[in-house]
Amino acid sequence: MTRETVIAKATRHFDEGQFIEDLARRVAIRTESQIPESRDQLDLYLKEEIAPAFARMDFSTEILPNPVEGVGPILLAERIEDPALPTVLMYGHGDVVRGLADQWREGIGPWQLKQEGDRYYGRGTADNKGQHSVNMAALEVVLKERGRLGFNVKFMLETGEELSSPGLREFCERHKARLKADVLIASDGPRLSAQRPTLYLGSRGCINLNFTVELRDGAHHSGNWGGLLANPGIVLAHALASIVSRDGRVLVPELLPDTIPDSIRRALQDCQPSPEPDEPQIDPWWGEPGLSAAEKVYAWNTFEILAFRTGNPDNPVNAIPGKAVATCQIRFVAGCDVESYIGILRKHLDANGFECVKISMARKSFMQATRLDPDSPWVRWAAESIRRSTGVNPAVLPNIGGSLPNDCFAETLGLPTLWVPHSYAGCSQHAPDEHALGSILREGLQIMTGLFWDLAEGDRPETS
Repeated sequence: MTRETVIAKATRHFDEGQFIEDLARRVAIRTESQIPESRDQLDLYLKEEIAPAFARMDFSTEILPNPVEGVGPILLAERIEDPALPTVLMYGHGDVVRGLADQWREGIGPWQLKQEGDRYYGRGTADNKGQHSVNMAALEVVLKERGRLGFNVKFMLETGEELSSPGLREFCERHKARLKADVLIASDGPRLSAQRPTLYLGSRGCINLNFTVELRDGAHHSGNWGGLLANPGIVLAHALASIVSRDGRVLVPELLPDTIPDSIRRALQDCQPSPEPDEPQIDPWWGEPGLSAAEKVYAWNTFEILAFRTGNPDNPVNAIPGKAVATCQIRFVAGCDVESYIGILRKHLDANGFECVKISMARKSFMQATRLDPDSPWVRWAAESIRRSTGVNPAVLPNIGGSLPNDCFAETLGLPTLWVPHSYAGCSQHAPDEHALGSILREGLQIMTGLFWDLAEGDRPETS
């Protein structure tokens, strides 16, 4: 019984099809948390699919209500072998975004796993069913090989992440003693590149805002009223142009971090984004001038327009609309005061003559930014374990560009947080044709099996 033999067994678990069978079953469950009518599917996923899988590994399981009414439940699976052993908290989410079945390419769809070459298509293959399935399978491989894990595991699976995880922070506060652990090890989001294993330590935060200009009821004929009535679409376009330039540079200094710490700059020197040939290629002229591509996406703040609507875009008429609405998003790094952003934008718009533009939250909550020190012993341990399993030095990102509820673990529970993603940026996450790469899922099984083996064998940082 060696590290190499257990990783070989994990590889066979994928190559012989058992992993894909599990994933296909999970993808078929329509856990669309953004659709209230799918609530029973969230319950089914936890009760009939995930809980039995943990029970087979002798985990105790409990499905607990979300503190926020109407949001899907949270499963907590626990295997406590010895309170004196290190305890790992793990996390995933069983919900997915809308299936958008009518927008998928012919021959594939959201609810049936289908392989085409190295790609496995289906909603949740990348976000997040494929990823937490990898981690569950790796736990099972190590457990079968050793007869015990050699550490304790608490595995939390929520079903509201695609709603920005409402209630998760309150859940962690309410169950803080029960969730006590030494480290969080979880998987979500993309690698730096498809070919390179990645370890990241936090995430940028995210806040979505609605900007609205409502000047009058209804629309009015542009021939009779053009030149006489203010056009809300034009007013709103100029208001947004005062916030972000035509080349993507944020023009409101108070929305930006003061600086990029030297330790973050050093860490990102080895983490330059490198899109695949079939992924969008980077526009070097876009964004904050003077920053590297890695610094723009991992160490700086951005302002994006996600949607803009005025009049009837699907059937334009010759009329001046009465209203315009834009949904925008700010991604921000750790250390920024996101709760001040609406006030900052209000002051900026008023000072520039846009008092008529209203600002409101597009969602009820936002995700905070977090970042673990790259010099943490847990980071060095995990990076070395990944290198031993793959022969490649992993990219170590202080945080990813996207957002996750990592503040619940890093701040509320006070844990060092290690994220090992099993996807890549070109996976069409949240879009039609979502897919995972079999090569990454397979390597992910090897990586996680190696990490759990090293934990079991005592090759780990000291814990209190």
